[in-house]
Amino acid sequence: MESEEPAGVEVWRGSVAAWECDQMGHMNVRFYIARAMEGLTELAARLGLPGAFRARAEATLIVRDHHVRFLREARAGDPLVMRAGVVDMNDEHVRILQLLFHARSGELAATFQTLAVHATARERRPFPWPGRVREAAQSLTIEIPPRAEPRSLTLHPPSGAAGLAEAERMGLFRLASGAFGAQDCDAFGRVEAQHIIGRIADGVPSLAGLLGRLDGPRATNRGGAVLEYRLAYADWPSAGDRYVVRSGLIGFDERAQHLAHWMLDPESGEPWATTEAVAVSLDLEARKIVPLDADARARMAERITPGLSL
Repeated sequence: MESEEPAGVEVWRGSVAAWECDQMGHMNVRFYIARAMEGLTELAARLGLPGAFRARAEATLIVRDHHVRFLREARAGDPLVMRAGVVDMNDEHVRILQLLFHARSGELAATFQTLAVHATARERRPFPWPGRVREAAQSLTIEIPPRAEPRSLTLHPPSGAAGLAEAERMGLFRLASGAFGAQDCDAFGRVEAQHIIGRIADGVPSLAGLLGRLDGPRATNRGGAVLEYRLAYADWPSAGDRYVVRSGLIGFDERAQHLAHWMLDPESGEPWATTEAVAVSLDLEARKIVPLDADARARMAERITPGLSL
């Protein structure tokens, strides 16, 4: 495969630690989002906001939406580099493109479209960009390559349907639950974005049984991988806040499953975040996608939740 043409400015460089890899043998999704947030901090500095994520900051960038495409596995020891730029900017919002490359081959590992708002650090009140930021953004513009565009998902606004009562009505299964701690929070006391997707990922090993996808010895060499993810953040929990993840199957084809995960506040019933994912079964030895057989498709067809969305 030919290497990708570098674009944007470098905002992060490092490698994959063994402890960042999950039971599938590749870097867990939470660490992709962690890299994206580090890259956002650097790009904010390039835009003239070097202290945007410090505890004493008066203004910051609050992420509203992440769209991620996972294109090539990153495994322990792989060196990676991220480049980024500004796709567009209006009075208060900015859409950023972040491209994570394998440093040796130049191949794309993942792409991120990140929508963020310029806001007061504590009240989260949006307000206009300073002139210096708008000027800097002009020199940091970047175009979205085809491989970073949505493929199986969209960037449409969330439906607004997510809630505990609706999850009960639709019969969404319980994927994960728990509480956030102080160690999960940023300088402003809000849970960091990687822990949203991370808590969902912690429940994913239950999916095969819940969806009727695999059974018995046929599953011994099988795992899973995500090809595309969309996360819309509705609110930001703090230390001590609880969560429950309610999930369901939107649809599937011979290769992939389209899922929705709602992370909800069990106290208020309101969403912390709503997400969609396109996932596949993976042969953990050959590192290849395993198509769904007819039996698995028949079982999964009974588990589709009509009307389910982001």
